[in-house]
Amino acid sequence: MAATDQKPLRLIAFDEEDLQVISAHLQDAVLLVSDMTYLPDGKRFAAIANRFNWVQALADGNERRRQFERQRSALRFERVLSAQLQNIDLKSKDTVLELLAVQFEAGEPPAGQVTLVFAGGAAIRLRVECIEAELKDLGIAWRTKRKPAHPDETNV
Repeated sequence: MAATDQKPLRLIAFDEEDLQVISAHLQDAVLLVSDMTYLPDGKRFAAIANRFNWVQALADGNERRRQFERQRSALRFERVLSAQLQNIDLKSKDTVLELLAVQFEAGEPPAGQVTLVFAGGAAIRLRVECIEAELKDLGIAWRTKRKPAHPDETNV
């Protein structure tokens, strides 16, 4: 049974504003190096991540109850022309990456670069023809006791 009765999330991004919404939902998602792939012939990048449900975590009164959840989610980018890695070893398939943000830098419209920024200085830069992305929940959510913390936060 799901941790909450929320409907599965399904978001599509076709512009930078849409991508910012996807980024917010993916903040603090964790994934393994083995759970992502770039398919140059299909111009596709895909990853499976365990996203932290910030909407549920920030719901009124939830902080006191400390009922948090994670959700298995698929992230897909289409029209990807190239992918570059920074501080990620593809041979270390069991390495866990913590996603901090998904950013977009415009080029010759509608093209640009999408960067997946991870903790510890790791990153993936996708050169795209245009923004075409999807974030989709898979399966059911599960409870977790820990809420991600950031160094600049103060505990109240």
